[in-house]
Amino acid sequence: MIRALVPGSFDPPTKGHLDVVERCAALFDEVIVAVVHNPSKNPLFSAEERIDLLEQCVSQWPNVSVASFQGLLVDFAKEVGATTVVKGLRAVTDFEFEIQMSQMNRYLSGDIVSLFVATKPEYGYLSSSLVKEVARLGGSVDGLVPAPVAAALKERLS
Repeated sequence: MIRALVPGSFDPPTKGHLDVVERCAALFDEVIVAVVHNPSKNPLFSAEERIDLLEQCVSQWPNVSVASFQGLLVDFAKEVGATTVVKGLRAVTDFEFEIQMSQMNRYLSGDIVSLFVATKPEYGYLSSSLVKEVARLGGSVDGLVPAPVAAALKERLS
């Protein structure tokens, strides 16, 4: 059985994130969407809220679960028995950052494999930061995030 992690802050989850998760669900026996709890950041949604939103969004895939972690990704991967980390890439700049993280994870773990999945072109511009900015300024995010996330953003920012 191959278990993969799809890590991220997911603040908030976007349709781009879910596109990557959906493709992973078709490729791996089990997928864990891993919400990073980073105390140095000030997220709009708590880790628990992001987990709840993601659970609503991934319920259609029976082999996908959601969890959160603190600390090193490689330690969490070992804890849950994951051998693969999957990261979505929007542009070359994402690759430059993610390849360094991949190499560090490989150094730290010795056996974690990273796979990069290019986003669909319609999600190439999409980021959680941009979604939050559009929502803060009163714009519609309906085409950018799943319905539960749009509702949560509207409630949080109104």
